[in-house]
Amino acid sequence: MSAPTRLVALRCLRCDTHVPAQPEEVAWVCSQCGQGLLLDESQGLAALEINYLADLSPDARGKPFWVAEGRVILARQTYGVGLGKKTAEAERFWAQGRQFLIPAYACPLDDLLTLGVQWLEKPLELRSGAPVAFEPVTLSPADLHALGEFIVLAVEAGRADNLRTVEFSLNLGTPAMWILP
Repeated sequence: MSAPTRLVALRCLRCDTHVPAQPEEVAWVCSQCGQGLLLDESQGLAALEINYLADLSPDARGKPFWVAEGRVILARQTYGVGLGKKTAEAERFWAQGRQFLIPAYACPLDDLLTLGVQWLEKPLELRSGAPVAFEPVTLSPADLHALGEFIVLAVEAGRADNLRTVEFSLNLGTPAMWILP
């Protein structure tokens, strides 16, 4: 028999201020002291460094993204002959580490994939700036690997060739929280 569910009030780790959390949220910024907070399933409430992109307007409402360096080892096959060019292109693309930017806010899966692929192909220069308000963080870091794999599949499915099979492994580094436009 499992233990009964227990509700615990969230309080800032630094200043003990009450954190007004909504049911789907997993991360916050303390309104009193600015401490970033992450609800971790195994550790409970933990400190979270939150970075804000330098180009954000002070009155803008940013969007939270998990950012992690990733390495992909890829093996793909295509139907037909003479299509090795796309396979070589894919291998070159994944030969270097890639910066994965994965939306941490509630958005449709199509938008998540579009943004994830866009920023894999054209990485964003991340320079820290001043804090701004941002959309609620609803995606836990525990879900990043699966979504990263989905983004890799979206990149490969988007190549203009006759993809037959694709096998890959994805290794993601420790994610950081960034607030972007």
